[in-house]
Amino acid sequence: MILSMTGYGKSVVTYRDKKINVEIKSLNSKSLDLSVRIAPLYREREMEIRQKLAAGLKRGKVDFSIWIEKSDLVDATPINASLVENYYNQIKTISERTGIPEPTDWYATLLRMPDVLLKTDAEQLDDEEWGMASQAIDKALAETIDFRRQEGAALEKKFNEKIANISRLLQEIEPFEASRVPKIKENIINGLRQIPEVDYNKNRLEQELIYYIEKLDINEEKQRLANHLKYFSETMAEEQPNGKKLGFIAQEMGREINTTGSKSNQAEMQNIVVKMKDELEQIKEQVLNVL
Repeated sequence: MILSMTGYGKSVVTYRDKKINVEIKSLNSKSLDLSVRIAPLYREREMEIRQKLAAGLKRGKVDFSIWIEKSDLVDATPINASLVENYYNQIKTISERTGIPEPTDWYATLLRMPDVLLKTDAEQLDDEEWGMASQAIDKALAETIDFRRQEGAALEKKFNEKIANISRLLQEIEPFEASRVPKIKENIINGLRQIPEVDYNKNRLEQELIYYIEKLDINEEKQRLANHLKYFSETMAEEQPNGKKLGFIAQEMGREINTTGSKSNQAEMQNIVVKMKDELEQIKEQVLNVL
């Protein structure tokens, strides 16, 4: 089954007084291009996070974010009320003794005094919290992969449709190919007849016609294109199709279609080749999204 490189996943878990948020976005890329934004508390686990993402997503331009939301009460820095009162009393006493005016904005003055805002110890990551954060990452990763699977199913349907169209167009060439040889021979002979007093060796003419027709023969190109179409379908049916492999097969299909077009000397055949190129171009555009 085909997987797309386009995906999205998000999860939120609650741990005590905080919410742990994880978001993953994925787009197509030739290799794994991983960009991470990690809350400071979880940075010590960055390598583990990167390994988890690389194992699950394999390829693509991936943006990963994990951040924490806390309640306002938890985020507020505590104020040392007793120390504020002490500073207030000291300033009033100094003002009374010296005659220096009291501050007009007591709060602004007192909150600037040393140690009024209590220092909090740096938060440490414990195993229990990391376990919850890891669950959030796993859930977002699973959602991203499921999103990729859904996108892949749509791509596979599109590819099957385009492969069927090219196969049908390949069959439409057959009637024109069968009538092409007699037309070529007839056009050459008619051209010779229009030249007055020209005598030519019929046996040599037949040899030259055979050589000319062999150069324009497209049976090998048609057979190889049919094989490539079959191989493309077989590759899609693999358990884990490779997007790069599908891209290589599409390139080979393009070579056979181009050669067929260059050998076609009938407008009807060339019109069919143009349609085949259009179908193949759509395959090439979409195969860039395949994992």
